[in-house]
Amino acid sequence: MVERFFFSSSARKHGDDPNKCSDSSMVLLSGPLNCGKTSLLFQFAFNSASEDPSGDVVFICNKRKLESKPPFLSQGIDPSSDEFCRIRMKYIEDDDGIRKYFSAFHLHETFPKSVIIDDFGDFFSDRSCQGKYGNTSGRDLAMVRTLALCRDALYHANEILKPGGPCKLLLCDTHHGNSPRLLYIYKRWVPRIFIVKGDGMGSFTLKDSSSSANTSKGTKVAKYSIALQYLVLEGMIDG
Repeated sequence: MVERFFFSSSARKHGDDPNKCSDSSMVLLSGPLNCGKTSLLFQFAFNSASEDPSGDVVFICNKRKLESKPPFLSQGIDPSSDEFCRIRMKYIEDDDGIRKYFSAFHLHETFPKSVIIDDFGDFFSDRSCQGKYGNTSGRDLAMVRTLALCRDALYHANEILKPGGPCKLLLCDTHHGNSPRLLYIYKRWVPRIFIVKGDGMGSFTLKDSSSSANTSKGTKVAKYSIALQYLVLEGMIDG
């Protein structure tokens, strides 16, 4: 649900049905440049940490990018909140860092509530992947193998966690048109995709574009903006 990307009492209380783990354990957030995607990810991380005081959230990103464009919090959030102590930052440089993390995922004594990867696609360099696989489609191959590894790691974790609740993986990528780049790959591995679009007037809409959301009644679209260094939810509209 799009509410999970914003600060509200309903979002913080909203939990996921463990029985639906297989349908939504992997999620993609995709949007254009400078639409506040990292801020949405941090709000999602905060809400995940709020739901379970004993659970951690892992936030994987490139340190230089994060420091150059830090996320904005929603109004009403105390920067000293305990939830931020349970958001563990992991900095990586390339796709090898992602694979190393998930290759050892089964060794964790406890699993995080959520794992979030900012700018997932940017970790896969065309030149590096082509050289590694000796193929002009090396980047696609690397992404597919990494997504398969992520899915297997989540499946293992959620088999152990039942009925305690699912471990989620939230990926983020940038698109320059109306849909995520390499959409054909994401659709194969990620059952739930949220799309951000700009309205041309400084605001953005966030919509669940998965087939299940499009066929269900009462689907909501979030309208938001980044104003005065805050992530601002302007309202919810019918999809």
